[in-house]
Amino acid sequence: MSDSDRDRFLGGIKSLITRLGEDPDREGLVKTPERFLRSLEFLTSGYKADIPKIMNNAVFHETYNDMVIVRDIELYSLCEHHILPFHGRCHVGYIPNGKVIGLSKIPRIVDAFARRLQVQERLTSEISAALQTHLEPRGVGVVIEAYHFCMMMRGVEKQNSYTMTSSMLGAFQEMSTRSEFLTLIHSQRSR
Repeated sequence: MSDSDRDRFLGGIKSLITRLGEDPDREGLVKTPERFLRSLEFLTSGYKADIPKIMNNAVFHETYNDMVIVRDIELYSLCEHHILPFHGRCHVGYIPNGKVIGLSKIPRIVDAFARRLQVQERLTSEISAALQTHLEPRGVGVVIEAYHFCMMMRGVEKQNSYTMTSSMLGAFQEMSTRSEFLTLIHSQRSR
Protein backbone atom coordinates (compact mmCIF):
# COMPACT_ATOMS: atom_id res chain seq x y z
CA MET A 1 0.00 0.00 0.00
CA SER A 2 1.47 3.37 -0.98
CA ASP A 3 1.82 6.14 1.59
CA SER A 4 -0.96 8.15 -0.07
CA ASP A 5 -3.31 5.12 -0.08
CA ARG A 6 -2.47 4.49 3.56
CA ASP A 7 -3.18 8.12 4.48
CA ARG A 8 -6.53 8.00 2.62
CA PHE A 9 -7.47 4.77 4.39
CA LEU A 10 -6.57 6.16 7.83
CA GLY A 11 -8.50 9.37 7.04
CA GLY A 12 -11.51 7.30 6.01
CA ILE A 13 -11.48 5.37 9.30
CA LYS A 14 -11.18 8.64 11.21
CA SER A 15 -14.20 9.98 9.27
CA LEU A 16 -16.14 6.80 10.01
CA ILE A 17 -15.43 7.19 13.74
CA THR A 18 -16.73 10.76 13.53
CA ARG A 19 -19.83 9.65 11.59
CA LEU A 20 -20.59 7.12 14.33
CA GLY A 21 -20.77 10.03 16.77
CA GLU A 22 -17.38 9.60 18.40
CA ASP A 23 -14.42 11.92 18.73
CA PRO A 24 -11.47 10.41 16.81
CA ASP A 25 -9.14 12.62 18.86
CA ARG A 26 -10.30 11.11 22.15
CA GLU A 27 -7.40 9.39 23.93
CA GLY A 28 -8.72 5.85 23.41
CA LEU A 29 -9.42 6.42 19.70
CA VAL A 30 -6.39 8.42 18.54
CA LYS A 31 -4.49 5.32 17.39
CA THR A 32 -7.55 3.26 16.41
CA PRO A 33 -7.32 3.93 12.64
CA GLU A 34 -3.74 2.63 12.58
CA ARG A 35 -4.59 -0.36 14.80
CA PHE A 36 -7.60 -1.15 12.60
CA LEU A 37 -5.47 -1.05 9.46
CA ARG A 38 -2.85 -3.40 10.95
CA SER A 39 -5.60 -5.74 12.15
CA LEU A 40 -7.32 -5.79 8.76
CA GLU A 41 -4.02 -6.41 6.98
CA PHE A 42 -3.44 -9.46 9.20
CA LEU A 43 -7.01 -10.74 8.89
CA THR A 44 -6.79 -10.58 5.09
CA SER A 45 -3.16 -11.74 4.75
CA GLY A 46 -4.38 -14.84 2.90
CA TYR A 47 -4.54 -12.86 -0.33
CA LYS A 48 -0.74 -12.92 -0.33
CA ALA A 49 -0.51 -16.63 0.48
CA ASP A 50 1.32 -18.89 -1.96
CA ILE A 51 0.00 -22.44 -1.54
CA PRO A 52 3.04 -24.21 -3.09
CA LYS A 53 5.27 -22.15 -0.79
CA ILE A 54 3.11 -23.06 2.22
CA MET A 55 3.57 -26.72 1.32
CA ASN A 56 7.30 -25.93 1.41
CA ASN A 57 8.58 -29.25 0.11
CA ALA A 58 6.48 -31.10 2.70
CA VAL A 59 4.98 -33.53 0.19
CA PHE A 60 6.52 -36.95 0.60
CA HIS A 61 6.29 -40.14 -1.46
CA GLU A 62 4.58 -42.76 0.66
CA THR A 63 2.71 -45.99 -0.08
CA TYR A 64 0.06 -45.37 2.61
CA ASN A 65 -3.33 -45.46 0.90
CA ASP A 66 -5.95 -45.14 3.66
CA MET A 67 -7.73 -42.04 4.85
CA VAL A 68 -5.76 -39.27 6.59
CA ILE A 69 -7.80 -36.78 8.65
CA VAL A 70 -6.88 -33.58 10.45
CA ARG A 71 -9.95 -32.50 12.36
CA ASP A 72 -10.99 -29.65 14.62
CA ILE A 73 -8.74 -27.09 12.92
CA GLU A 74 -9.62 -23.72 14.45
CA LEU A 75 -10.89 -21.37 11.81
CA TYR A 76 -11.33 -17.58 11.86
CA SER A 77 -12.46 -15.55 8.86
CA LEU A 78 -14.37 -12.43 7.85
CA CYS A 79 -17.76 -12.50 6.15
CA GLU A 80 -17.43 -10.58 2.89
CA HIS A 81 -20.97 -9.22 3.15
CA HIS A 82 -20.66 -7.47 6.52
CA ILE A 83 -16.93 -7.74 7.33
CA LEU A 84 -17.86 -9.42 10.59
CA PRO A 85 -16.06 -12.52 11.89
CA PHE A 86 -17.11 -16.09 11.56
CA HIS A 87 -15.32 -18.84 13.42
CA GLY A 88 -15.49 -22.55 13.88
CA ARG A 89 -13.80 -25.81 13.03
CA CYS A 90 -12.57 -27.29 9.80
CA HIS A 91 -12.11 -31.02 9.23
CA VAL A 92 -9.93 -32.14 6.32
CA GLY A 93 -9.44 -35.67 5.04
CA TYR A 94 -7.72 -37.12 2.03
CA ILE A 95 -6.79 -40.50 0.59
CA PRO A 96 -3.18 -40.47 -0.63
CA ASN A 97 -2.22 -41.53 -4.12
CA GLY A 98 1.48 -42.17 -3.52
CA LYS A 99 2.09 -38.85 -1.70
CA VAL A 100 1.36 -37.49 1.77
CA ILE A 101 1.67 -33.95 3.10
CA GLY A 102 3.20 -32.82 6.39
CA LEU A 103 0.26 -32.61 8.77
CA SER A 104 0.98 -29.02 9.92
CA LYS A 105 0.60 -27.83 6.33
CA ILE A 106 -3.12 -28.61 6.27
CA PRO A 107 -4.03 -26.00 8.95
CA ARG A 108 -1.73 -23.52 7.19
CA ILE A 109 -3.67 -24.05 3.95
CA VAL A 110 -6.95 -23.57 5.85
CA ASP A 111 -5.61 -20.28 7.28
CA ALA A 112 -4.41 -19.09 3.85
CA PHE A 113 -7.97 -19.21 2.52
CA ALA A 114 -9.70 -18.19 5.76
CA ARG A 115 -7.67 -14.98 6.03
CA ARG A 116 -9.60 -13.34 3.21
CA LEU A 117 -13.02 -11.78 2.87
CA GLN A 118 -15.03 -14.97 2.50
CA VAL A 119 -18.25 -16.88 2.35
CA GLN A 120 -18.10 -20.25 4.05
CA GLU A 121 -19.23 -22.12 0.96
CA ARG A 122 -16.34 -20.80 -1.17
CA LEU A 123 -13.84 -21.28 1.65
CA THR A 124 -14.77 -24.95 1.88
CA SER A 125 -14.33 -25.46 -1.86
CA GLU A 126 -11.05 -23.53 -2.04
CA ILE A 127 -9.44 -25.72 0.62
CA SER A 128 -10.49 -28.97 -1.07
CA ALA A 129 -9.50 -27.73 -4.55
CA ALA A 130 -6.04 -26.64 -3.37
CA LEU A 131 -5.33 -30.02 -1.81
CA GLN A 132 -6.69 -31.87 -4.86
CA THR A 133 -4.57 -29.75 -7.22
CA HIS A 134 -1.27 -29.77 -5.31
CA LEU A 135 -1.36 -33.19 -3.65
CA GLU A 136 -3.25 -35.16 -6.34
CA PRO A 137 -4.81 -37.60 -3.86
CA ARG A 138 -7.49 -40.17 -4.69
CA GLY A 139 -9.94 -37.85 -2.97
CA VAL A 140 -10.40 -34.96 -0.55
CA GLY A 141 -13.14 -34.17 1.94
CA VAL A 142 -13.56 -30.87 3.79
CA VAL A 143 -16.26 -30.02 6.32
CA ILE A 144 -16.56 -26.63 8.04
CA GLU A 145 -18.82 -25.90 11.02
CA ALA A 146 -18.90 -22.18 11.83
CA TYR A 147 -20.71 -19.51 13.84
CA HIS A 148 -21.30 -16.26 11.95
CA PHE A 149 -21.34 -12.98 13.86
CA CYS A 150 -23.41 -11.44 11.06
CA MET A 151 -26.20 -13.79 12.22
CA MET A 152 -25.42 -13.50 15.93
CA MET A 153 -24.84 -9.77 16.46
CA ARG A 154 -27.21 -8.30 13.88
CA GLY A 155 -29.99 -9.38 11.56
CA VAL A 156 -31.76 -12.45 12.98
CA GLU A 157 -29.63 -12.41 16.17
CA LYS A 158 -29.54 -16.20 16.59
CA GLN A 159 -26.81 -17.20 19.03
CA ASN A 160 -26.80 -20.99 18.76
CA SER A 161 -27.21 -21.67 15.06
CA TYR A 162 -24.16 -22.60 13.05
CA THR A 163 -23.52 -23.36 9.43
CA MET A 164 -22.08 -26.60 8.05
CA THR A 165 -20.61 -26.88 4.57
CA SER A 166 -18.83 -29.73 2.84
CA SER A 167 -16.81 -30.33 -0.28
CA MET A 168 -16.18 -33.90 -1.39
CA LEU A 169 -13.88 -34.59 -4.33
CA GLY A 170 -12.77 -37.80 -6.00
CA ALA A 171 -13.18 -40.90 -3.85
CA PHE A 172 -15.05 -38.86 -1.21
CA GLN A 173 -18.00 -38.65 -3.60
CA GLU A 174 -18.54 -42.39 -3.08
CA MET A 175 -21.10 -42.91 -0.32
CA SER A 176 -18.98 -45.41 1.66
CA THR A 177 -15.96 -43.10 1.75
CA ARG A 178 -18.09 -40.06 2.55
CA SER A 179 -19.80 -41.96 5.39
CA GLU A 180 -16.47 -43.13 6.86
CA PHE A 181 -15.13 -39.57 6.81
CA LEU A 182 -18.24 -38.06 8.40
CA THR A 183 -18.35 -40.77 11.07
CA LEU A 184 -14.68 -40.25 11.96
CA ILE A 185 -14.84 -36.46 12.18
CA HIS A 186 -17.86 -36.58 14.47
CA SER A 187 -16.69 -39.46 16.67
CA GLN A 188 -15.81 -38.75 20.30
CA ARG A 189 -12.14 -38.46 21.12
CA SER A 190 -10.75 -40.55 23.95
CA ARG A 191 -8.03 -38.82 25.90
